[in-house]
Amino acid sequence: MPKLTPKIILEGTRLTKKTDLAFALNEHPRIVGPRKYRYHSPLVSGEWCAFTNFPWGRGLINFEQQEEQQAMETYHTWLRLFELQRYYSWVVDRFHISTMMHQQLYCGRTYDLRWIEERLLPLGFHLVMCRRSPDTFAAAREERLKVSGNPSQYDDLSIFIKEQEFIESLVARSILPTLILDVSVQDIPALSNTVADWMEERGGLYSQ
Repeated sequence: MPKLTPKIILEGTRLTKKTDLAFALNEHPRIVGPRKYRYHSPLVSGEWCAFTNFPWGRGLINFEQQEEQQAMETYHTWLRLFELQRYYSWVVDRFHISTMMHQQLYCGRTYDLRWIEERLLPLGFHLVMCRRSPDTFAAAREERLKVSGNPSQYDDLSIFIKEQEFIESLVARSILPTLILDVSVQDIPALSNTVADWMEERGGLYSQ
């Protein structure tokens, strides 16, 4: 069979199942093939907060102005890595869309990161926006509080609704093939199957 080389970016605000879905996709037999044993498969995240030496610090999404050059260099590094290893599978949990959203909403800085998509598009990257109905955020918060190490970040759900609306506006302008995925009701296995169906229909599972 042809080599599976899907490339998927998951975007969305918090409480939209992005990370759980990322892990599921990275082990989905129709996305990365059947596995008889576990092996390394890359999962990238813009939420690593790797710019600071303390928990819930700054990183590729929420960098400060003096860290702008570092953030852009990080994007260039990831893009070059994707280009050098284009015949592999890549699942990315939040990336440039989240950066543009956070920087504009909370820092008043507008970044045009279309150049990132212009390099991602020839590699076959697909964009999945995870969204939920506004009236389901409260129930999602209750589930998250059972495991969260930083529960205060979920106090004001209106923040997530505002972020979701802004992310939707950014995704609407994306040049990448895009799927709007409603995570309000379906569980992770069903959602991952929906993404797999879409990728297969678009021919996004294999490199050209």
